[in-house]
Amino acid sequence: MDETAPALLERCTIPDSTELQEHTLSTDRAILVGDRCRIDYGLAGAEVVVAEFCRVNGSVSAAGDVRIGSWTEVGGDVRTEEDAYLGEGVRIAGRLSVAGDLDIGDNVKIEQGFEARGWIQIRNPLPVIVYLMLYLMAMLRFEHEDEVERFVAEVLGSDEGAMEHPLVIPPGAIFDMERLEVPGEMGIGSNCRLHGNVRGRVVEIGENTTLFGSVRATERVVIGPGTVIHGTIASRGTIEVGPGARVLGDLDGRTIEVHEQALVEGTMRAPEGLRIRRETWWSDDHGS
Repeated sequence: MDETAPALLERCTIPDSTELQEHTLSTDRAILVGDRCRIDYGLAGAEVVVAEFCRVNGSVSAAGDVRIGSWTEVGGDVRTEEDAYLGEGVRIAGRLSVAGDLDIGDNVKIEQGFEARGWIQIRNPLPVIVYLMLYLMAMLRFEHEDEVERFVAEVLGSDEGAMEHPLVIPPGAIFDMERLEVPGEMGIGSNCRLHGNVRGRVVEIGENTTLFGSVRATERVVIGPGTVIHGTIASRGTIEVGPGARVLGDLDGRTIEVHEQALVEGTMRAPEGLRIRRETWWSDDHGS
């Protein structure tokens, strides 16, 4: 198996324009959730794929397919405009509504009943982790976009456009009402609106994003132009703040680099150096 494919699942990726609205993490892209995650709100995307042994304390809805891995629990409803695949031992506290076909494994419990307009097959579907590996390997190996689109449509039954830049939550992540915590790297896109304290080894946030919470990373934090952070930023390594960004709290890092057009309303602490950078620094280092 291609070793790069599992590596892609280790980085948390939140695509552009993602929002946490009314206890639901919402995006127009696909959502891929690794195994053994805990998510204390709902998920809404173009397609939703949740791996084994997860807990989602909210509803799951998708314009495309929904795949839920074995022994995963969903605390709300599950709704899909296409097909649904439920692995062995899945528990759904609400109602299951499927506009297309339903593949359902053994020992599945749906507390408020279900509706499926297409075929119903009682069998254990392809394990979600295998599905994810096939998808990622396909993206890495095909050179031409038409090959990728054909493979995804025929073999995986997914829309390539929505899967091109999916929202990825890596294995072992905790997303609750207080924190968005991952064991490795987290990349948050531009024009997002999120709530919670972000925790990771490396945290990079794009342009014009609003975060109602703090940011803490063991190695590095990068805050893009025009982004607003309603909290403190701390890192054992470096902190970089781009032009037009606002930090409504302190900066606490080993080294800090702040663009001259950024605004930091708290105290800046950097035992190994604080630098106020000029206009060309950000574009030279970050390409924007």
